[in-house]
Amino acid sequence: MKKTFLTISLTLLSVLLINTSFACTNFLITKGASADGSTMITYAADSHVLYGELYHWPAADYPEGTMLKVYEWDTGEYLCEIEQVSHTYNVIGNINENQVAIGETTYGGRSELRDTTGLIDYGSLIYITLQRARTAREAIKIMSNLVKKHGYYSSGESFSISDPNEVWIMELIGKGPGITGAVWVARQIPDGYISGHANHARITTFPFQKENNYNDPNQTTYHSPDVISFAREMGYFDGKDKDFSFSDIYAPLDFGGARFCEARVFAAFNRVNSNMSQYLDYAMGENLENRMPLWVKPDKKLSVHDVMGLMRDYYQNTPMDMTKDVGAGPYNSIVRWRPLYWNVDGETYFNERATSTQQTGFSFVTQSRNWLPDPIGGIIWFSVDDAYSTVYNPMYCGMTEVPETYAIGNGSIMEYSDNAAFWVFNQVSNFAYTRYYAMIPEIQKVQDKLELGYIEQIKGIDKTATEMYKNNPEQAVAFITNYSVDQGNKTVNTWKKLYAHLFTKFMDGNIKEARPVPEGSIYVTPKVEQPGYGEEWYKLIIQETGDKFKVKGEAGH
Repeated sequence: MKKTFLTISLTLLSVLLINTSFACTNFLITKGASADGSTMITYAADSHVLYGELYHWPAADYPEGTMLKVYEWDTGEYLCEIEQVSHTYNVIGNINENQVAIGETTYGGRSELRDTTGLIDYGSLIYITLQRARTAREAIKIMSNLVKKHGYYSSGESFSISDPNEVWIMELIGKGPGITGAVWVARQIPDGYISGHANHARITTFPFQKENNYNDPNQTTYHSPDVISFAREMGYFDGKDKDFSFSDIYAPLDFGGARFCEARVFAAFNRVNSNMSQYLDYAMGENLENRMPLWVKPDKKLSVHDVMGLMRDYYQNTPMDMTKDVGAGPYNSIVRWRPLYWNVDGETYFNERATSTQQTGFSFVTQSRNWLPDPIGGIIWFSVDDAYSTVYNPMYCGMTEVPETYAIGNGSIMEYSDNAAFWVFNQVSNFAYTRYYAMIPEIQKVQDKLELGYIEQIKGIDKTATEMYKNNPEQAVAFITNYSVDQGNKTVNTWKKLYAHLFTKFMDGNIKEARPVPEGSIYVTPKVEQPGYGEEWYKLIIQETGDKFKVKGEAGH
């Protein structure tokens, strides 16, 4: 029998689980909550050992009997072979040619329910499903059937699933070693609302269904038939069905789940809904009974640029604002070096865990737009590295190749490439971390120019490609492919120039500005400022050291 491989870079090493890194953040936006009527989901894949690159599986046809080898997404470990379907769809990153998009966050849940004898891990579940699904509902059906048949290898997982018309959240966990299958719930986000998940299970109570009819557009909840009975068998639950809460039973909430996970969802909700302050004590881990709703209605409809902004949150305008404590240093940094927990004199303390974080491998915002042909309607706005200082590039879901600068094989987490987006963006961000308040405005100027420029350009690209598609679909696909590839490579080239500018201007703690060379002169030295640390930081030094550094007598140089 012919064999095919789930082709993905084996350099993607361990994406750490929730108990060590609290990785990944997703937001979900319905048609009625978006400014242009698109559905959107976001995803930040956060890991200190994840290399950011844009995956691609071309559409393909397979003869009967073809087998698909499955490798664990995190480690590259071989898991199994499963039957391949006769036709697979084109997949760019986490969106396919049908505009179906899937993201995830790991919540872990009850550790005894992980089945390491299962054959499908959460990453493979996503990318196999994207190659097979035509709608979000079909994706839910495929995912549930895959784990039912082959077993679920990973710990508890939340998934964002969207198509051009609907947005769903699905939460799933295994049944323990040697028990094939999983218990799960999927809920459709009501139109006009947004949702989010960030490493904690968020579905609580839900309407119990007698059957899963994936063809019924009025059915807004699906679940495994034993989602409640299994909990009873395990001794987790003995109440009435109507009181059953998936999150409370399969992933009991604690301080970390609120402060490091739910707080990120709160931060996004708080930016778009003016009534969220009532849940601040919950987000800060002070009142775990005051749980946030699964979805909220934004005060105004969100543009794709607004949604990109949600991924750039460090708890601005909340008591958790990461620029407002001493950990920000003299330059108002929004990053905190790991570990997340730290100990002093026998007491345990922590750093905030924000949506925007330094260890992001890649992140994206997908748009699915039902008024355009599928290959043109779907866009994954793709980026690498820290969302706060990255650029989201438009990659059409119908494109048939990816930019060299974002392609698999161009560098790895331990192999530097000067033409790889991941390394070019990390050069800029890591230099900026040394003097954040001075450099981040320079970065944001270029970031805005590129992103807002792409958002404006897309209007014309959509129109031209749609006209082409009516008469010559292949020509239209070639057109959007060329556009996407060109913009991705353009972004990286622009970022290389930005790094040269920043390094030249901010080297050695200075801020240098070029001055015009007078006529007849060979050169002129630049204007140099030496801003130091800022008055507030100097006050902290005085509080710590008293008169140790006080000038006595005349000050020298």
